[in-house]
Amino acid sequence: MITFLICLAALITAYFTYGKYLERICEIDEKNPVPSKTMYDGVDYMPMPQWKIFLIQLLNIAGLGPIFGALLGAAYGPIAFLWITLGGIFMGAMHDFVAGVISLKNNGLSLPEIIGKYLGNGSKIFMRIASVLLMVLVGAVFMSQPAELIASNISTPQLEVTAFDNITLEVFIWLMVILVYYILATLLPIDKIIGRFYPIFGAALFIMAISLLVVLLLQSDKYSIPELTSLRNCIADAEKYPIVPMLFTTIACGALSGFHATQSPMMARCMTSEKQSRSIFYGAMIAESIIALIWAAIGMAFWGGVEGLNEAIAQNGGSAAKLVNIISEATLGKAIAAFVIFGVIACAITSGDTAFRSARLIVADMLGVPQEGLMKRIYVSIPLFVGGLLIIFAMPFQTIWSYFAWMNQTLACITLWCITVYLARKKKPVVIGMIPALIMTYVCTSYIFISPMMAGMENRTFAYILAAIATIIIAAAARIKIRKQF
Repeated sequence: MITFLICLAALITAYFTYGKYLERICEIDEKNPVPSKTMYDGVDYMPMPQWKIFLIQLLNIAGLGPIFGALLGAAYGPIAFLWITLGGIFMGAMHDFVAGVISLKNNGLSLPEIIGKYLGNGSKIFMRIASVLLMVLVGAVFMSQPAELIASNISTPQLEVTAFDNITLEVFIWLMVILVYYILATLLPIDKIIGRFYPIFGAALFIMAISLLVVLLLQSDKYSIPELTSLRNCIADAEKYPIVPMLFTTIACGALSGFHATQSPMMARCMTSEKQSRSIFYGAMIAESIIALIWAAIGMAFWGGVEGLNEAIAQNGGSAAKLVNIISEATLGKAIAAFVIFGVIACAITSGDTAFRSARLIVADMLGVPQEGLMKRIYVSIPLFVGGLLIIFAMPFQTIWSYFAWMNQTLACITLWCITVYLARKKKPVVIGMIPALIMTYVCTSYIFISPMMAGMENRTFAYILAAIATIIIAAAARIKIRKQF
């Protein structure tokens, strides 16, 4: 419990200290014009209240990440607390804040265009392709998983027949229902669906986490949270899943996620003052880290320790959704558990639709297509939805998730290098972005050589050496780029 409480206090304190420091570094000034006023179009550029933007941002970046990722990441042991806390403060929240501010100060530009401005055309072209692909992958993941969750909780036996390979007819029907919703949320002005309903779902995400926090605090004798006494890898198959890089990709949204930087421009286009940046960008990420910390803690405590959690994961086929259901019913009762499952489904769906919306904006910025007209939004969106469906039907979920995990952190890595160059250009302390960029460069390159879904090398030493060489080469290239800024 002590480790957990220290980490919780550190996250809260960071918002008022490191967040304030970053505010000064980025020269936040409420007098500066913002895109919602200078670029207003009634569709994507539209002013909204700060509290509403915060809850929308939280829901956009969260999804299932701080729940599912934290539960599965907790299988590595209390070291997960360390990654969530230090990663959330110095990497994730910093990444979200500075990337969001850059977009805000550049008329709400989407991430690939920002990357191009600071890292060059080659990086921009790569990011355009990678960002759109990541958004479609996210949309596919958060279309299929909610459909399966709804189907499993609202069982209709006569529909439980195979329709497409491993997809039952019932799941297929829910897929189509979610797809229709996604189309509407992607095409309609941001205040019609997202602005109205997301704050409610964002509040639900908080209520879920706070409810579990109360359980942990009031029933500490029953649910004992393990302490961090070593950096030992506690996962069942530690040889196959080493902490570096697997923990860093398993727990992404609760500590650091490139997906977040693709979402921030949507909110940058709705803010009414630069002074809102710390609460909306840094604050939303800190809130997500707190949620991840709570779910990681309850995951370890509920099954009597990390070993019990690993056994539960194995018994439930690695399904985080089943673990959430079991924990919720036992700690909160069936009625509240149903609300929790509803909240989990809502979190997934609301990240999926904003992923597609973000993809539309990225493609529109790339092609220079104004989005005021409905037909232009439809033309841009159709290929994205078709791509999402093809991925769902063509690839198993585990494969989709593995590629998503790597691409997500690779985008975060590139964004961190962009932040480093931005800070160099502004003659600010580059170490703020450079240290996280170096760490994540090593993580992403080592993932290529170690992950079973990629190279999967058995010789770990050789794999880590290759990752180190790749990191040195990338760092050298970045150094050349940074020196050109002076």
